[in-house]
Amino acid sequence: MNTTPYETRHETIDTVIVGAGQAGLATAYHLGRCGHECVVLDRSPRVGDNWRQQWDSLRLYSPTRYDGLPGLRFPGRPWSYPGKEDVAAYLESYAKHHDLPVRMGTWVRRIERDGERFTVTTDTGTISCANVVIATGTFGRTPSIPDFAADLDPSILQLHSSEYRRPGQLGPGPVLVVGASHSGTDIAYELAEHHETTLAGRDCGQIPFRLESARMRLVFPVLIFAWRHVLTRRTPIGRKVMPEIRFHGGPMLRVKRSDLEARHVRRLTERVEGVRDGRPVLSDGTVVDCATVVWATGFQQVFDWLDLPVIGADGWPQEYRGVSPDVPGLFFCGLSFQYAFSSMVLPGVGRDAAYVAKQISSRSRNTVLQAA
Repeated sequence: MNTTPYETRHETIDTVIVGAGQAGLATAYHLGRCGHECVVLDRSPRVGDNWRQQWDSLRLYSPTRYDGLPGLRFPGRPWSYPGKEDVAAYLESYAKHHDLPVRMGTWVRRIERDGERFTVTTDTGTISCANVVIATGTFGRTPSIPDFAADLDPSILQLHSSEYRRPGQLGPGPVLVVGASHSGTDIAYELAEHHETTLAGRDCGQIPFRLESARMRLVFPVLIFAWRHVLTRRTPIGRKVMPEIRFHGGPMLRVKRSDLEARHVRRLTERVEGVRDGRPVLSDGTVVDCATVVWATGFQQVFDWLDLPVIGADGWPQEYRGVSPDVPGLFFCGLSFQYAFSSMVLPGVGRDAAYVAKQISSRSRNTVLQAA
């Protein structure tokens, strides 16, 4: 595995995969099994760095036995829940175990069409390729923070959830966590042990069982089946859930409403919609006095480096199962609800990667036959 920047002026490779997370690595694995040439590019120094940059106490919401990518079991006790460092180490070992063609420290600046091929411009040169797979993350990596955040009093510390690591980052005083999906509730629960904490945002619901409970061992296989085969883009219920997940986040998973109540978290279901006298103000006019705001408001899909007509009015790529209908040779992997609810979790990304790799291989075979 090559994990250092590969300096070159220009080269030709059949398929370029952008992003060395679980989606990009799984796609490279399946392409390799097909004997298909590819390279995986990522701007981070090490495989797994996106996970290392999460908050310290983060653990997966799926047990170890379901977290392995194709071709390598996730190590550990089957019903344990890996932490962020465990996931990062696993992804790094996965790339090494399969000797995947990964180039870390390589920043993709632009991708554009060049006749029937693509030109991928990086900070080390250009690559001409027949196929491109965008595997840059489920929800992108650009924090989604409202514009009015700039109007908050400068004395208020503001952190996006991607910047939050541990309670020790915060100074004294009350905390407002904005966004009540699973990440927001996890962070609010942790902070409430040390700070007076308010959690604001719509109630996204909660799963009824404890992840670590014996009951969950019976229920989780049913959940996996539903995530993979029921909540899909082919079913009415899946199509109904899809925009909710993409734009509003998923339900509370590890932390429950009762946990928040036990730590005296002040729960407000109104949205934070502006600023008054330097303080956050809710949709009902309530002003929240706080010393810190944690924006657990997700990420934006930003593809301004992708010079191709594939982004819809909602900001998401126009694709089905990761295949662009308008730009032949362009693919995506790792998107939320790329095919099913499971697409955004480790137990589901391998299936999506296999499908994308199959489409690439089929396209390449057809190209060769047409040329002959």
